[in-house]
Amino acid sequence: MSKREEYETRSEELLKPVMEQYHFELVDVEYVREAGNWYLRAYVDKEGGITLDDCELVNRIWSDIMDREDFIPDSYILEVSSPGLGRALKKEKDFLRSVGESVDVRFYKSRKIPAGKNGGEISAKEITGILKAFTKDTVTLETDFAAEYQIERSDISTVKLTIDF
Repeated sequence: MSKREEYETRSEELLKPVMEQYHFELVDVEYVREAGNWYLRAYVDKEGGITLDDCELVNRIWSDIMDREDFIPDSYILEVSSPGLGRALKKEKDFLRSVGESVDVRFYKSRKIPAGKNGGEISAKEITGILKAFTKDTVTLETDFAAEYQIERSDISTVKLTIDF
């Protein structure tokens, strides 16, 4: 397990009781370097949507826990945030909750996809469809060109809920 994974896992474990106490959902924890700074970020949600006050509450409690536990030697910025409308699907529970929803799948590199029901192909870096199924190795979408279009997870950089305006 990498240092990053260790920090994320331990942070998740420390946040679980807080999430249960306040009936929040811990969507994800990430430890990332951005613009020269390390960030330890928790994405939280709840039925009806998370509020700024909820994020502040979790941040205060988590900050106290992290000060007490002090297991990350690097300096970092602690953040608590909503996962947002176009949230990334990372964990099995995210995919389970999103079956039947429209998702945007982004590939690591352009790939050939069918151009329509009449045949032909186009090169695309992203595809949108309804999430029909998933396994640890594949994601299956219903698209305009196929009732079931299966994609290897190793080809996927991100899967996010589609934001419709």
